Amino acid sequence: MSLEELEWLLERIAKQVQERKQIVNKFTNVKYMNEQLVAMATDLDIQTEINSINNEFSITEMDGLEKL
Repeated sequence: MSLEELEWLLERIAKQVQERKQIVNKFTNVKYMNEQLVAMATDLDIQTEINSINNEFSITEMDGLEKL
């Protein structure tokens, strides 16, 4: 292969490696966020706050609008 062809090939490989790293990072971030959501869902303080918010806004749920 010529030097130009080798350079082209190396650039393509580097680009593919970067794209795969980004995909892996996205999956890692999604996994981490899911773990955090599970932790939040089981946190008693957060559950208490959600119940408080739901109670505070329960009146607005009686506004006569149908759920979509």
